[in-house]
Amino acid sequence: MRLVTELERLADALGDDDSSTPIVWSTVAERIAKSLGVKTAEVGILGISAKWRHLHFLAPEALKNVGFIPLTSNSALAARTVRESRPEIDNSFASVRHASVFEGVKMAGGEPGDAIQKIISAPILVGGKVIGVIQISRKGPSSVTCGPDFTPADLGKVLALTKPLGKLLLHAVGD
Repeated sequence: MRLVTELERLADALGDDDSSTPIVWSTVAERIAKSLGVKTAEVGILGISAKWRHLHFLAPEALKNVGFIPLTSNSALAARTVRESRPEIDNSFASVRHASVFEGVKMAGGEPGDAIQKIISAPILVGGKVIGVIQISRKGPSSVTCGPDFTPADLGKVLALTKPLGKLLLHAVGD
């Protein structure tokens, strides 16, 4: 997957010591969305605040200042992804009890967000430690109209992105 190579090159170019160059997460999410055939607003990249023990959104841009997800949340898939450190596909996500506060946030087009119908959630690891989560979703009024089910091949593409995303996350937090 060409995008994996591009993200690896970006992470390497930023270097381990230079934390002065900001990462434009909306551009990263846009590239991931294009690669996976979803909308940019359907790509969530979350980082972990070790100090405050919560997840915060890096992308989509519209969710950055909305709030955070406590790692102890029992209703947030992203928090469970961190705790269990395992990826997951859920093609019937809308029917499962979950934290939906972020779904109602207006995105770039000014329209309220559609419900997440299908989702892939995967931990972003560095050195065996979870430092973030990537979530790819399909949103819409129903599971039929939002697009095809996610497949194990889709999950494989997302998992391939987690290593370069880990390097970028480390750069962003300066650890």
